[in-house]
Amino acid sequence: MSVSVKSNREIELMREAGKILGTVLNELSKEIKPGMTTHRIDQLGEEMIRSYGCIPSFLGYGGFPASICVSVNEEVVHGIPSKKRILHEGDIVSMDAGVIYKGYHSDAARTVGVGEISKEAQQLIEVTKQSFFTGIQFAKEGCHLHEISNAIAAYNESYGYGVIRDLVGHGIGTELHEDPQIPNFTQERRGIKLYEGMTLAIEPMVAAGGYAVKWLDDDWTVVTADHSLAAHYENTVLVTKNGPEILSLVEE
Repeated sequence: MSVSVKSNREIELMREAGKILGTVLNELSKEIKPGMTTHRIDQLGEEMIRSYGCIPSFLGYGGFPASICVSVNEEVVHGIPSKKRILHEGDIVSMDAGVIYKGYHSDAARTVGVGEISKEAQQLIEVTKQSFFTGIQFAKEGCHLHEISNAIAAYNESYGYGVIRDLVGHGIGTELHEDPQIPNFTQERRGIKLYEGMTLAIEPMVAAGGYAVKWLDDDWTVVTADHSLAAHYENTVLVTKNGPEILSLVEE
C-alpha cells in the first residue's frame, strides 16, 4: 500500500476543489423538493460543477453515466439519476459528488429530507453525520486508521443502526480512489499510521436496519437488503498535526 502525502501546493489545489464541491452540495440541497426528478438533481449538479471550471469526477468513472450519484430511501449509494424517478414528500435523498480542479479531486456526500420527513428518518440523517465528526477526531498525525473506523462504528451502533461493510472510504488526490481504504465498521488491526498531508475521503454509510446490502440489476445502485432507510455523509479531509481540516465543508 502506498499512501501519498500531499505537498503544500497540492493541498492548496485540494482546498479549492473541496470548497467548490462543498458550495455545490449546499446549493443542490436547497433545490430538493417534492416532484423533482433525480435526473434534474444530476443536471443541476453538473451545471454547477462546470460553472466553476471543474470537471465532474464521477461522469464516466468506471462507466458511471452521471455526474451526481442520487440515492433515495433504501438506496445506500451509486443511485443512477433518472427522468422517471420522482421525489415525494417524506423521502430522503443522498447526493454523492466529486469535482476535479486542476487535476485534483474532492469527494463529498449529503443526505437531505424531501419536504417534511419522519423523526426516524431525521435521526438517521443526523446520527450518520455526527458519526463522521466523531470519527475524524482521530484524523491527525500519530493516530491509526482503525481509530477513525472504530469511532464511526461505535457511534452508529449505539443507536442500533447497521454500518455498511461492503463499501468503504478511501484516500483521494490526483485519483478519485487512492490508498488507504477506510472502513466505517470496527477493525481489529490498527491500520496505517496517519501523517500530516494525507487526504482522506471519510464516508459513513449507515442503515436504519441491518448492514447487509445488495446490488440492483444496473450493477451500480446499492440498496439495503432489508429495505430499511439509508443515509450517507462524506467529506474530503486533510490530516494535520493538530487534527482534521475538512476541505469540502462550506458553512452557509
